[in-house]
Amino acid sequence: MAGPVATALASLTLRGRCLVAAGLTLLLLGVLLGETPLVQVAVFVLALPLLSAVAVARHRFRVATRRTVTPARVPRGRDADVRLELGNAGRGPGGLWLLAETLPVELGPAPQFVVDRLPGGRSTTLHYRVHGGRRGRYRLGPLRLRLVDPFGLVLRNVVGADTAALVVVPRVVPLGPGGPGGGQGGGGSGAHRSIAVHGEDDVSTRPYRQGDDLRKVHWRATARTGELMVRLEERPWRAQATLLLDTRSRAHLIARPTPADRRAVATTGPDTPPADSLEWLVEAAASIGTELIARGATLRVVTEGAELTAVERGAGLGPEELLDRLAGVAPSRLAGLAPGLGLLTRAAGEGPVVALLGAVGPDEAAELVQVRSGPAADVAVLVDIGSWAEADAARRRRPVGAAARAELTRQQEAAADLLRAGGWQVALAGAGDSVADVWAQVARLGVLQVGAR
Repeated sequence: MAGPVATALASLTLRGRCLVAAGLTLLLLGVLLGETPLVQVAVFVLALPLLSAVAVARHRFRVATRRTVTPARVPRGRDADVRLELGNAGRGPGGLWLLAETLPVELGPAPQFVVDRLPGGRSTTLHYRVHGGRRGRYRLGPLRLRLVDPFGLVLRNVVGADTAALVVVPRVVPLGPGGPGGGQGGGGSGAHRSIAVHGEDDVSTRPYRQGDDLRKVHWRATARTGELMVRLEERPWRAQATLLLDTRSRAHLIARPTPADRRAVATTGPDTPPADSLEWLVEAAASIGTELIARGATLRVVTEGAELTAVERGAGLGPEELLDRLAGVAPSRLAGLAPGLGLLTRAAGEGPVVALLGAVGPDEAAELVQVRSGPAADVAVLVDIGSWAEADAARRRRPVGAAARAELTRQQEAAADLLRAGGWQVALAGAGDSVADVWAQVARLGVLQVGAR
């Protein structure tokens, strides 16, 4: 019993510690003054926490818990209901149980409950709600049980082992028409590339790019436009589109959640903008990817370090798979895009590529142009990190230096110019832009459409 009692004594509440201090003071005064009644009162005062500790230590109980999360998968900004079944698996009634659920800071304040003397073999049902304020995969629980004596002098803590999963997926924003597409329909073996026609004899052409075969030069279109044009031969293909998602931590301003953010999390809604530039890109990948799948594309998604694979090996991602994979995307420590560009080369083929990029410089833009010189209409969305820095500085009341802002702008403009020179369509995304706004910007660029014929 010495071990449990010592543990219980070490778990004295503030009230219990104050009572012990008062008892020791009375005992000292009684001994010094030779007052026996004072010593007797001190002994009684000191015995009360000890008896409470023994009572708490002797209390035997078994608690069973089970959670049901509805739904177990929610978009960012939505709520999920949790049903917590709490059972007393012991024979005797339980004491005064103070219960606290363990929740990640991203899901809001942790709920607390009080259950008094739950009969043995009986159960009770508790309910609470969590708010999916930030994308990710989370564990709810375990439950922390605090057993308190009737006088509130000793507190005993017990931690359970039962947990439940909750997945907060990126929000999908409805997009308008236009933009790149992987097909309009099933995208089977009978699908063809459909590109705006130039010249006679129903031949599709595009401007010459370094490395093109000179035997494919279309001389009539060249004479008419005054620019060297090459012929594009239509051939059967399976409609495909690829997303390149830049998740490098060095390329973004990432907001780290803290315990102080619990109350702020609860106020976010489905229309609340993403917390940082990386979350903006992930939601862009979710929205654009869902749109491309709806158009019949076989979608593949690569980051700078890996490919987000489908359950069926070699197949494209479905809408649900896409969101589930994006829910688990974390910031990467890689410095450059090079590993991902190798994956992009193998995955993309001749289908369109949508590159969702953070802060990139001219060197990284040149690498991207080098690996993508095919005939597809590729789109690069560049996040304006400077605008995100200004928005973050406004919240923290720390102005961004003019030199730093100018350097970010210079790097972005240089990268955008290189991509445009390589045949890419470039759209810019600021902190105040929605994914739908940027998609409309892409549509205004006159991006070539890919569809079934």
